[in-house]
Amino acid sequence: MKRHPDDGVLRRLVDEPLGVADTDREHVATCPVCAEGLATARSDAAFAAGALHIDADPDVDAAWHRLASAKPGKSPRKSPRPWRSPIIAGAAAAVLLAGAGAAAAGDWFQIFKTERIAPVTVHQADLMAMPDLSSWGDVEITSRPKIHPVGNAAAAEKESGLDLPGVAALPRGVTGDPSYQAGQRISASFTFRAAKVTAFAKKQGETPPPMPTGLDGSSFRLTAGPGAAAVWSSKQDVPSLIVARAVAPTAYSTGVPFATARDYLLSLSGLPADVAKQLRTFTADGTTLPLHVMPEEMTSKPVDVGGAPATLLTSSDGVLSAVLWVRDGVVTAVAGSLSADEVLTVARGLR
Repeated sequence: MKRHPDDGVLRRLVDEPLGVADTDREHVATCPVCAEGLATARSDAAFAAGALHIDADPDVDAAWHRLASAKPGKSPRKSPRPWRSPIIAGAAAAVLLAGAGAAAAGDWFQIFKTERIAPVTVHQADLMAMPDLSSWGDVEITSRPKIHPVGNAAAAEKESGLDLPGVAALPRGVTGDPSYQAGQRISASFTFRAAKVTAFAKKQGETPPPMPTGLDGSSFRLTAGPGAAAVWSSKQDVPSLIVARAVAPTAYSTGVPFATARDYLLSLSGLPADVAKQLRTFTADGTTLPLHVMPEEMTSKPVDVGGAPATLLTSSDGVLSAVLWVRDGVVTAVAGSLSADEVLTVARGLR
């Protein structure tokens, strides 16, 4: 008996049917089992199209979370609050949990500069139970990325100040010319507030550890971007391939020793013990950006791209993959409705 085509083939029948072998198309057309699977793939594509649709000023982080948290054939779950979501939470963790540095910048001191990305496993239940950073202080997003379409690669590069790499060969099923996006710099700040820490602990029926001298009212500032991306869309308006670059996150402090802020945050209730344990293993040189990964939704593994350490992410159904790495203060990402091998091939062939 002929083996049924896998989920990746069914999804490609939805996105780019000409990229599927004739034998597979003929099998699906006459197989009730595969017909049901194809209907599910179409449902997933319709949801993903809505999740990744790019408006003039989108909530990009929420869109990626909706996509990552969706189960095949089911409706998306409610997204967590912004400071608990993958991009923002990871950046905030970099601000408060990574390591120490020097370099004065006015009244601010640089404490973090991304040189590599490393996954931190956070189970879905733990993520949903984690408190917002606003439980412990004041959070302010002072500048949003304002991602928007631009006419061509030259315009994207001019606006972002970054060179967009060329793709040596498009994967099977990815066709045509890309559209281009550019985004401005994002910046946000967090200020510790002892009163908020105490109030949050009281609600939990606990007493917080004493706050170190000088930490109350101290602030941390994160900046990231600008960035640019080339996007290849499929017939379902879902990006089949994205190649993006952005200035990597950098963080500053008003002067409190970094280890003081990090150790105190890790001592507060609400942060899962296994997450705190993972973050404590990060080097204290302020160069590793934590990227949270929900094992229920995706897997991660270290890979190499052109000599740079990289992180490969693959959705649990194998339909979506991404690889990210950092070189010279710039994050490069390749992602799409592709297999892990396909995104790695694209990434390693960029020129």
